[in-house]
Amino acid sequence: MSARYPEDLREQVEAFLQDLRFSEDPLTAGLDEAMRYSLLAGGKRIRPVLALATAGAIGRETQSVMPFAAAVELIHTYSLIHDDLPAMDDDDLRRGRPTCHVAFGEDVAILAGDGLYAEAFRLVLTRQDGAPHGLLAAVRELAAATGVNGMVGGQYLDVEGTAPAGPEGLRRLHALKTGRLIGASVECVCLIDGMPDPGLSRYRAFAHELGVLFQIVDDILDVTGTDDALGKPSGSDERHGKRTYVTEFGLAGARDLALASHHKAREALALAAPDGAAQLEQITDFIADRNT
Repeated sequence: MSARYPEDLREQVEAFLQDLRFSEDPLTAGLDEAMRYSLLAGGKRIRPVLALATAGAIGRETQSVMPFAAAVELIHTYSLIHDDLPAMDDDDLRRGRPTCHVAFGEDVAILAGDGLYAEAFRLVLTRQDGAPHGLLAAVRELAAATGVNGMVGGQYLDVEGTAPAGPEGLRRLHALKTGRLIGASVECVCLIDGMPDPGLSRYRAFAHELGVLFQIVDDILDVTGTDDALGKPSGSDERHGKRTYVTEFGLAGARDLALASHHKAREALALAAPDGAAQLEQITDFIADRNT
């Protein structure tokens, strides 16, 4: 990768996740094991790192939003566990090792995903500091971003094929399925901080475009990338006949769209953080450079 990545933030996230335990009863220790098995599988931790980088960009200590950042990663991990299930993408490998349902059984994997989603909100509500109004706004947005009008709704459009035809329908599908949680990683930190408009709207615009960029590049990598770059077997989208930016626009067209989206994301970030936001810039460039 040519773009730098804030590895120091990723390491902070990793250390916090390592210390998390969920079960308070020996009878549910096996569920705790399955949850941690998937949660600690590694990766770049882009969503929580985005949250920490956003905190830094708006003048907060990065550690001050760590419980929220970790909660986002719990939710992302839950979505991966469920995506991998036989009824969904039916993938046997995730980040180089057996997926949760292969390692622990389909029933336990479903419960592990359910548990991670619930524990994410418990983590924010019990450990995240902030004014009650800001915390409530952040939790409200996180729930919306991951529910029927967000990630889960986008997954439904994907599996049922109900998104409208054409570029706008594809953009709508991925804005929900992938973009909303990436956006929440940035927006919710601003809400916790109590940021008013127009600053909040500017960061929201940046986060929205970053989610688009992430998905375009992810679609390209599904065709051109390695399993390590994707964290799952490449070619999965093609095997399942899914609509992607590559199937709609071709590989060259998707690369052009990624280039344009990268430019838009950097422009939006410059408006949100006119004095600069080095770590957010690094993450944006890193996401784009996965295309090369």
